[in-house]
Amino acid sequence: MELKDTLEAILFSSQKPLSAKELQDILRQAGEEADGKEHAGAKTKGITAALEILAGEVEGLGRSYRLVCVAGAWQFVTQPAHAPWVRALVGVKNRPTRLSKPALETLAIIAYRQPLTRAQMEEIRGVSVDGVIGTLTERELVEVTGRADAPGRPQTYGTTQLFLEYFGLRGLEELPDAEELRQVPITKPAAPVTIGDDDDAPEQMSLEEVTAAKDSDAGKLATEAAEAEEDYDADEFEDDGDDDDEDEDEVVEEASKQQ
Repeated sequence: MELKDTLEAILFSSQKPLSAKELQDILRQAGEEADGKEHAGAKTKGITAALEILAGEVEGLGRSYRLVCVAGAWQFVTQPAHAPWVRALVGVKNRPTRLSKPALETLAIIAYRQPLTRAQMEEIRGVSVDGVIGTLTERELVEVTGRADAPGRPQTYGTTQLFLEYFGLRGLEELPDAEELRQVPITKPAAPVTIGDDDDAPEQMSLEEVTAAKDSDAGKLATEAAEAEEDYDADEFEDDGDDDDEDEDEVVEEASKQQ
């Protein structure tokens, strides 16, 4: 029995998508039984290659279903042309809420430039993204991936596994080409002031040195104030004294004449 046939049976019976690693574990577990040892040693690369062949064969048959890999996991899905009847079967009458244009723009920026901060998103879009980020986070299409190495340690954002499932992508490498978006320059956060060699850090003064410096500055200010006061007395009050003496002599002389 070929490996692709066994994988087809497993995926056809599975209630959820399965990755190559999960399929490998299933094959290994089946190998513990006497009649399941045939593919127990299959590697993930061989499993993926067999699934690619199987997907091509199913597509060539023109059936109502196809085998796809979404977000790194394989599953059988119906062809889009049969969507109305499948929705009637499962009872889904309303489409899920569509993303707004601002949400799609912001999501595209994150997908192509991740990880990046809110400030960098706003630099590209030219408007605030606070409300949009909240919506995308609530719908689990983006998530916090870490913090930027910058003052304040702002959060960085990236896409989630659900993002790949939402758009039917195997991985980010399947995103449509958007070279123009990738080339939009953004300002990288400045490095924190605490980063650097210890030798480059400014030397801190001890408490005694700070106190001595303050006393020295206070002494200089006092000296300068005293010198300014002396200059003021010498220049101003001495001149006023001479004028008073001259006025007093004139008064005495005038009194003598009258007598």
